[in-house]
Amino acid sequence: MNILSDDFYYKKAKYTGFRSRASFKLLELNDKFRFFKKGHVVVDLGAAPGGWSQIAAKKVGKEGLVLAIDKAYMEPFKETNIIILNQDIMNKKLGSIIKESHGLVDVLISDCAPNISGQYGRDHSIQTMLAERAVELCQEILKNGGSFVCKLFQGSETQDLIKETKTMFKTIKLFKPKASRKKSSEIYLFGNNFIGEE
Repeated sequence: MNILSDDFYYKKAKYTGFRSRASFKLLELNDKFRFFKKGHVVVDLGAAPGGWSQIAAKKVGKEGLVLAIDKAYMEPFKETNIIILNQDIMNKKLGSIIKESHGLVDVLISDCAPNISGQYGRDHSIQTMLAERAVELCQEILKNGGSFVCKLFQGSETQDLIKETKTMFKTIKLFKPKASRKKSSEIYLFGNNFIGEE
């Protein structure tokens, strides 16, 4: 039996036209923290297949813009305010590419995750590396006062990353959406009011 076919959020995504069940995680996060505003420019790291980009595009409206970034192929979006950047997020030039074409951004979101190996220590370390890269990009491309959402796997390396982000944002919160599977160790970090260089 296909477990996904029995998944409420998977079915709901198919019904509503979202590309992944993860769309509902971002909806919950935004309902709680209200970080999207009309006209915002948003960077979506590890965007494929595009469920988070769809939500972001809806929330920022036609006057806003979403940069959907992933090295994996994404089907073109029907939403006209999404631009696909086919880039590896680990590319050290990515911050410069974004700034040169779009300037500093209002919100950076990252649902990046490794291909799960089943070896939790390994998966946790890779997830932390991806989250650290997202934090690094915040320092390059996020406006003063900007917001940040990032997936973490709970584990031994999580606290150090949280401590780092506390120096960068006026407010840090952790949240586990109902749309996350109960057995999953994933949790989302929300940073509000980025403290950039004056």
